[in-house]
Amino acid sequence: QMKLVESGGGLVQAGNSLRLSCAASGGNFSSFAVAWFRQAPGKEREFVAQVTYSGEIMYYEDSVKDRFSISKDTAQNRVYLQMSSLKPDDTAVYYCAARRTYSSGRYYYATSYNIWGQGAQVTVSS
Repeated sequence: QMKLVESGGGLVQAGNSLRLSCAASGGNFSSFAVAWFRQAPGKEREFVAQVTYSGEIMYYEDSVKDRFSISKDTAQNRVYLQMSSLKPDDTAVYYCAARRTYSSGRYYYATSYNIWGQGAQVTVSS
């Protein structure tokens, strides 16, 4: 069974950048669509970005598409979320999620993913 571990979270000032990493063990990301979700206190978990099994197609939530970039390193079995121009509204726990598929479609809902990491806290101060 694949396991996911997020790292790279922390406290950062608004306008700065941060890179999250999702490392997989027990499986290879080349067979999985991988996404980042986030959940702020008192709010529902929301989709942030997704990369397809091939690593060639990316999808983004509108609020982050000009600031965040998702990428997949199949050789290292890692997926990254590069976050730039961070805002206080980006404060949340960020989760990595995976779904085994060879489709290049967009999987927007959290229920589409059956493998989750433990989450990484990102706090953006104003």
